[in-house]
Amino acid sequence: MAKRLGMSRDTGRGRKGWSLTAAVDNIFEFFRLAEFEILFFLFLIIAFLIFKDLTSRPEYNQLLVKKPGGVDLWPY
Repeated sequence: MAKRLGMSRDTGRGRKGWSLTAAVDNIFEFFRLAEFEILFFLFLIIAFLIFKDLTSRPEYNQLLVKKPGGVDLWPY
């Protein structure tokens, strides 16, 4: 029997594995391309959640809202 060069036996399984590999490669390529933007937005979201948590506590909220004497620059 003659060998067929360049042909695989499991064409269906190989094609499915290739598409999964290509999808994963595309995801990693996108992450490398937009790495700074992704990390920047993650930083903003984490900073917002921490600040929101701090301001939801009454003892910290009083520090941020009330001014201890002196000139009141804000009308409220």
